[in-house]
Amino acid sequence: MTLAHPLRFAVALVVAALLALLYGRLGRGKTANDLAYSNLAFFVAAVKPRLWVPRALQVAWIIALVSLALALGGLHVTAPVPVRDGAVFICIDTSGSMAAGDVAPTRAAAALAAARAFIDESAPGTRIGLISFSSGASMVQALSSDHAAVDAALAAIPPPNGATAIGDALRLAASALPPIGHRLIVLITDGVNNTGVDPQQVAEWLGTQHIPVYTVGIGTANGGAIPGSSDEATIDEDALQSYARVSGGAYARAQNATELHDALARLGRVTAFERKPVDASAGLAATGIVLLIATFLAGFGTGRLV
Repeated sequence: MTLAHPLRFAVALVVAALLALLYGRLGRGKTANDLAYSNLAFFVAAVKPRLWVPRALQVAWIIALVSLALALGGLHVTAPVPVRDGAVFICIDTSGSMAAGDVAPTRAAAALAAARAFIDESAPGTRIGLISFSSGASMVQALSSDHAAVDAALAAIPPPNGATAIGDALRLAASALPPIGHRLIVLITDGVNNTGVDPQQVAEWLGTQHIPVYTVGIGTANGGAIPGSSDEATIDEDALQSYARVSGGAYARAQNATELHDALARLGRVTAFERKPVDASAGLAATGIVLLIATFLAGFGTGRLV
């Protein structure tokens, strides 16, 4: 929370404290007068069950004054707001290891289904693009707010084959993102980089540009043999966690198709919002005024204005 006008807030707070002090003195004076002209035993018995009423009015009155003081101070709070200029690239691993069947029916097929879930859950207006990568990185779909077109472009993702160039995919996505706005990259891979530029260096640079990388690790530690190869399909979670951490993103692991689908759907909803400073002064002013009026009316109705 921040105050746009701290001096105004300080002055308003001092005024509120003085008013609270005056209110308390007036209340004590009225109580003394009431006791001077009434039967004490009867008075105590009559008001004892309702001692909470003046206390509640005092608390409401103080809250109202503090709300108005914060409004005058221009209070800003950090809150999630809908993204209106979002740009997202989904980078999908199409290397040979994605043909492994430890995530049914294959890692590759599950990745495509999960990418579709992300597209479906993304906020309308968010521009989404697709990049596939194996031994190199290729643009499959440029950024577009037409989610149906992006969904259809998933059919152009090539089948699993080749090495894994994660750094190349991140660099291509970075070059195609707009220079400003809410930008992020979703990386779906098993994380075993073995060619191209160093993805760690690219991720660190993305962090300096405020472009977070949300990494989604697909597969199990012992994914079995890669079809058509003697190599074993694995997953490099440490690397994926590092890419996410240094860029300001987050990491999620999926060991089956359901987990992968849910992770991407959840990510689509989460990335539809961003945290920004929001001016809360108008709401606080309205709250303070309404509370003051309500307190006055309640006090008038119960005979406890002072």
